[in-house]
Amino acid sequence: MPHRLRRRAMALLCRTRLYRYTLAGRTPREFVKTLAIRWPGDARRGVELLAGNFHLAGETVRLAAPYAPPSEASADWLAEFHGFAWLADLATLGSAEAREVARLAIATWIADNANWHELSWRSDVLASRLVAWVTQFESFFAGGGDDKLRDDLLANLAHQTRHLARVAAWETNGAARLHALKGVVLAGIALGTNERRVVVALDHLARELPLQVRPDGGHVERSPAVQLIVLRDLVDIRTALRTAHIVVPEALQNAIDRMAPMLRLFRHGDGRLAQFNDTSEEYGALADLLLTRSEVRGRAPLSAPHSGFQRLQCGKTLIIADTGTPPPHGLDHHAHAGTLSFEMSVGRERLIVNCGAYRGTSPDWRRAARNTAAHSTAIVADTNSAEILADFTIGHRPSVSATDRAETEGSLWIAASHDGYAAQFGLTHSRQLFLSADGDDLRGEDNLTGKGVGPSAASFAIRFHLHPAVQVSLIQDSSAALLRVASGGGFRLRVQGAQMSLAESIYLGSGELKKTQQLVLSGHVGATADGTADTTVKWAIRREGKKATEE
Repeated sequence: MPHRLRRRAMALLCRTRLYRYTLAGRTPREFVKTLAIRWPGDARRGVELLAGNFHLAGETVRLAAPYAPPSEASADWLAEFHGFAWLADLATLGSAEAREVARLAIATWIADNANWHELSWRSDVLASRLVAWVTQFESFFAGGGDDKLRDDLLANLAHQTRHLARVAAWETNGAARLHALKGVVLAGIALGTNERRVVVALDHLARELPLQVRPDGGHVERSPAVQLIVLRDLVDIRTALRTAHIVVPEALQNAIDRMAPMLRLFRHGDGRLAQFNDTSEEYGALADLLLTRSEVRGRAPLSAPHSGFQRLQCGKTLIIADTGTPPPHGLDHHAHAGTLSFEMSVGRERLIVNCGAYRGTSPDWRRAARNTAAHSTAIVADTNSAEILADFTIGHRPSVSATDRAETEGSLWIAASHDGYAAQFGLTHSRQLFLSADGDDLRGEDNLTGKGVGPSAASFAIRFHLHPAVQVSLIQDSSAALLRVASGGGFRLRVQGAQMSLAESIYLGSGELKKTQQLVLSGHVGATADGTADTTVKWAIRREGKKATEE
């Protein structure tokens, strides 16, 4: 409540004509420090930008010079446009045309956005813009040229930095707040106009990091994509501090040391990220570069109890499971209803997946990707295990029991349960996963149990979403399924306690919607006269051509 009131009061002040004059101050003639902090852009996207096609936030908007954004574009698209991170894509081209497009877009923005706006001046968007302009300055302004535009840019940077310093520590929360503080630090170091501003931002950062980075290194928002973004921001802040010969705060270095191994936990054998909580499989090359720049060599943890994730790895088989409670209110705008879901890869090939993150303007597709049914876990009566509200955050959420984990002669076992179906159906979902020491035998057991359920039966489905590269066929009168990956390897899925069927599914991991398939184990949870229910489904995924271990 205090933050909301503060934001409203600040918005009222910023909308006045007088506020612009409070941003006046000393204007630098040049950068005091040149920050060579750049991440690879996408040359293909750069070519599209030259053609006027701005593909941002899953939406393509065609713009012509002078590159002023249309008001009817979605808020997510506008946020990315005003953030200017897409300058990195233009910079990869290194051409005079790309330089001219970038300079014209910046000049247009400065002319049209001198006054505060609730979206384009929002702290995380503003910080993204400052970072892009500061780090890409040499790409588009080196070698002279339009001195007036250069001077206007430096003056505008100073104005925006003054505003950002006022709001960065409180206007947004979660990863967006860390990004806003990064903008203050990088712009402050580059411009060199107010050293105290950087010191204050670092103090805020030191207080914020223990609240957002959990002891096991996971970020509080529980999204692999956010994990990567936050770690990149922290590494960039450290690089900027080293460039300015400023001592790196202990809290910052400790956070980097813990977050880098946790990022490794989320990576499959192909180097890309697991698809939990608004994450797609992208970022593989970026994750490689980020882990190198982090300078942290620690291995991926097998268990992250504070963040609620488990990693089982034997032979070439890797299982990544979500065994945690959705993030707290206010930090759940990336959360999916995927409790106890898992993904499975063998070597560099993915086998079992979640559907992934939707990027686009359709609220129906956005909701569908967040639903429990879009994850490889159990669902009761086609009802989400966590309530997804109209704004796509989480309402009623399940609590998860402490995860048990054991290792016996190289084989791994985990077990966890959640109460997401207790209030409506009186049921608890428990899942056990066992991976043999050679990685060729994955066994699972899903239990739906409860008391006071009533005599009526509730339907359930246990879903295994398959990667689009996997070929599947039902065999043995639909009592088993044969799965084949692109390399030719085969796996057999068998089930006990449910009916197996093959259904269509969708896959969003590659950044675009692709058709794929899913195996569905379905049945009904019946209850006895005293209202006690106990339904168990056992299943196994075994590599073909290998002798099965004893039951």
